[in-house]
Amino acid sequence: MASDQPFARALAAICVGFFVILCCSPQARAVDYTFARDATRAPAVSYYDYIIVGGGTAGCPLAATLSQRFRVLLLERGGSPYGDQRVENMTHFTATLADTSPGSPAQRFVSEDGVINSRPRVLGGGSCINAGFYTRASDEYVMDVGWDLEAAKAAYRWVEDVVAFHPELGPWQGALQRGLMEVGVAPDNGFTFDHIDGTKVGGSIFDDEGRRHTAADLLRYARPEGIDLLLRARVAKILFNVGGRRARPVAHGVVFHDSRGRMHKAYLNTGRRNEIILSAGALGSPQLLMLSGVGPADHLRSFNITLVLNQSAVGQGMADNPMNAIFVPSPSPVEVSLIQVVGITQFGSYIEGASGSNWANPRHQGSGGNRRPPRNFGMFSPQTGQLATVPPKQRTPEAIARAADAMSQLDDSVFRGGFILEKVLGPASTGHLELRNLNPDDNPAVTFNYFSHPEDLRRCVEGLTLIERVIQSKSFENFTYPYFSMEELLNITAEFPVNLLPRHDNDSKSLEQFCKDTVMTIWHYHGGCQVGRVVDAEYRVLGVDALRVIDGSTFNASPGTNPQATVMMLGRYMGVKLRDERVHAEGLRRRKL
Repeated sequence: MASDQPFARALAAICVGFFVILCCSPQARAVDYTFARDATRAPAVSYYDYIIVGGGTAGCPLAATLSQRFRVLLLERGGSPYGDQRVENMTHFTATLADTSPGSPAQRFVSEDGVINSRPRVLGGGSCINAGFYTRASDEYVMDVGWDLEAAKAAYRWVEDVVAFHPELGPWQGALQRGLMEVGVAPDNGFTFDHIDGTKVGGSIFDDEGRRHTAADLLRYARPEGIDLLLRARVAKILFNVGGRRARPVAHGVVFHDSRGRMHKAYLNTGRRNEIILSAGALGSPQLLMLSGVGPADHLRSFNITLVLNQSAVGQGMADNPMNAIFVPSPSPVEVSLIQVVGITQFGSYIEGASGSNWANPRHQGSGGNRRPPRNFGMFSPQTGQLATVPPKQRTPEAIARAADAMSQLDDSVFRGGFILEKVLGPASTGHLELRNLNPDDNPAVTFNYFSHPEDLRRCVEGLTLIERVIQSKSFENFTYPYFSMEELLNITAEFPVNLLPRHDNDSKSLEQFCKDTVMTIWHYHGGCQVGRVVDAEYRVLGVDALRVIDGSTFNASPGTNPQATVMMLGRYMGVKLRDERVHAEGLRRRKL
């Protein structure tokens, strides 16, 4: 299957780490929030108007907004992104993704489909470990979901004032932009946050000094007297009042543990509008509902979990936008770039790219002049033992060490180039989530069923076909070798250890097979607590009182070309809605009295 050219073989062996560019770690400012402290310093029992579980992409803006009028507890299972070199320093981004220690900001999981993935475990959530691309959902998406369009735009602007910037394109990204327009992905929409068909430059959460701004930065809007933020607070379950005169279970508190294993309880203050809100993400929110007794009855009973509510839709509708990419070696130097340009096609595939030559640990000459420390290739490196082409029993430490050494000896020129990728709108394929055990810190079992729907596969093939035309365009000619055929590029890419799936001999002959064999995550997983199935249009959990879910687990489809802007917007949007509705209702009640 591999290319006959030695150069192509070398590229196939070493260019794995370019994929890691797509989720590089941030370079953030140090922030000292006076309301933040470690959970070990929390009282055994406390009371609040709102308890928010998850200080991530949605939880931070939600907590900041509600704290302006009410008492809020924000519980984050990870630590702070500020002052953490694994997060702040861009040169450490591959090491962060390869870090499988309990305190890593990125918690690796492998889906039941065999695709390697990561979920955040840090204040700021996925905005701390992603590629930084910022783009809104389309107006059609906003209206279909049922959000007020003008209120959503105001919430987007609130977020953008802190975290969104206009990136400057380097030569490689500029060539990709022109190449997309040359092959008909028109019009040229220039720089915009909006989701518009054609080619555009999107926003970035990296500023012009290369510093990442995350959802955690949105806590600057919080009223310090109105919020307590507890770090390394691992929520074990939601507490419910059940039975008696109550027709429905009522959430009234949570149990959480600090890093020393000590148990704490937080309860809602007396008041009919006080609520617990899950913002723990597409994996965390359905997992916590199940651990608390809300979920499929038979599944929960198999773990001896006391059933609070038989809700069969919890954990269903899990989806991850499948991504496939083609590596394009370059005869010319290329800039290090994350996602900046996107081609929004009319057939339902998005085309993007990332490039660079020092995406891994840079090699420096030692004192002897010739010493070269080995590169760290991050989550796709030989050191992770995840090489798809090597059977598990053969992934010995000695074999991995030999592979790492061979890769580190290659000349830097072999690393020049970039990836052009396509990802599928939607997607139409969905799966499910189940518990593995009763430990909320462990990953649940997740199946995404990539390409189980033929429409997703059709879009992948069309996207790859369009990428071939971009590679062959005049605009991109300075960054391609004329003697590399599309078949050879597919062969090179098919050898990258991007997942644990077996390869087939016809990967370079059949784009359908290439899509299936080389599928990767784009870290846009969603579902598990979908609107209309688990929560209502106001994100209240169906069949339960005083409990909502506000995060990406409620999405039926991924918004725009990247969900992070919309997840942050949703936190602000629902925070404003809850705040204003409550203030209005309480004002009316006082006037009646």
